Amino acid sequence: MIRLLGRLLLVSFVGLLLVAGWMTYRIWDVGNRDEQRTVDAIVVLGAAQYDGRPSSVLTSRLEHAIDLYDAGLARYLIVTGGRAEGDRTTEAASARVFAIQRGVPASAILVEDRGRTTLESLRGVAGVLRDHGLGKAVFVSDRTHMLRVLKIARDEGIDAFGSPAPNSPSDATAANRLEATLHEIGGLTLYFVVGQAP
Repeated sequence: MIRLLGRLLLVSFVGLLLVAGWMTYRIWDVGNRDEQRTVDAIVVLGAAQYDGRPSSVLTSRLEHAIDLYDAGLARYLIVTGGRAEGDRTTEAASARVFAIQRGVPASAILVEDRGRTTLESLRGVAGVLRDHGLGKAVFVSDRTHMLRVLKIARDEGIDAFGSPAPNSPSDATAANRLEATLHEIGGLTLYFVVGQAP
């Protein structure tokens, strides 16, 4: 009995390693693709902000998205992200101000400011796109985040493409990349198993 249990545990462990390896490969395979093209909107996934000042992660995403907008890839820029507990403003509002300061017309910026998770934000983005008669979008986030973003966006009926921010702090060191990858393995597992996502 003990020997059988040991074998089952070993098989389970090897199975988990294989699944984690496959997910890691898919995370980086998708994250290393830049699918930028002409679309209806460019969507920036929110990240932390500090009293209206975008964090370095959010700044890197915004700078890349604004470059895509300036290149004429879309008529609209959609900024996302709600308010964390204790915050005076939202991630989306901070991103909107940043984009306007960088020359994006206020009339070209659409806002999803209720989502506190990737799933909530993308469901909100799907509604914003529908409300404006838009369907095709390029999503901007970190490399490791792109697989989950695109999976959820497509599940929400969006014709979605990814263009990862090339200078994200999550890519800065091997330790950062490992931490981000482990976070995404957890996020993807949660989404696939229970339909939720951080």
